[in-house]
Amino acid sequence: MVKRNHKFFERMIIKYLFLFLGSILAAVGLEIFLVPNQIIDGGVVGISILLSSVTHLPLSALIFLLNLPFLYVGYKQIGKTFAISTLFSIVSLAFWVSFFHPIPELTHDFFLAAIFGGISVGIGVGLIIRYGGSTDGTEIIAVIFDKKTGFSVGEVVMFFNLFILSSAGFVFGWDKAMYSLVAYFVAFKVIDITVSGLDESKAIMIVSENAEAISAALLARLGRGVTILHGEGGWSGEPKKVLYSIVTRLEIAKLKSIVQELDENAFVTINDVHEVMGGQFSKKSIH
Repeated sequence: MVKRNHKFFERMIIKYLFLFLGSILAAVGLEIFLVPNQIIDGGVVGISILLSSVTHLPLSALIFLLNLPFLYVGYKQIGKTFAISTLFSIVSLAFWVSFFHPIPELTHDFFLAAIFGGISVGIGVGLIIRYGGSTDGTEIIAVIFDKKTGFSVGEVVMFFNLFILSSAGFVFGWDKAMYSLVAYFVAFKVIDITVSGLDESKAIMIVSENAEAISAALLARLGRGVTILHGEGGWSGEPKKVLYSIVTRLEIAKLKSIVQELDENAFVTINDVHEVMGGQFSKKSIH
């Protein structure tokens, strides 16, 4: 029991350290690159930037206040753990935005500001999402819309952000709106990389008459374990062996080569995997 509590406490420390680090990086991207050059981000932060420019209220206060209603909805719809992590992330982001506010921007080049601001915000928000938090209430609303309508989470978030980024054209000018779109695209891609990792995993399913040989080759030549599932052909009714394995994106080409070498007629499907936990995913040593 003591050991289990120690591990839980250790995980919580690591989690909140990364949430804290993510909020710092997001604040750097906002206050040192984007906001001084009148380039906005998407979501609630983007709305906060627009309102801060129009009302001259502190950006940090608006980020905190505008997220509160969404935080309450997230607590009701998603759960207490998510709400606590999100509250910590929002408070941290608001604090660091206020802290970095007097620091002058690093560049007056709008394109450089959009690129590097997007990278910094993307890494920061990506870390926050990866460790169970959020700084954007529109994502919470998108989850609810997904349950109640036919629109996906991605479609709802995209609609909100296109509306917000378009609004920047009326406040800062259309050139700044286009730079904002560049920053949003960069941040979006960097968030995806940060959450999924550069070493993206793929789930592989192989249906083959030579399943045993392929399984042995994947273990010996690729260092990956394989699970053999027993299925049945829907048309023929014949028993089939289905191989299931997880590999990295960089190992796909070698896997295809192994399968084609042993069975040119093998049926192979490859799907994205966002996260792998437990099991024996780490590579076995190849002698």
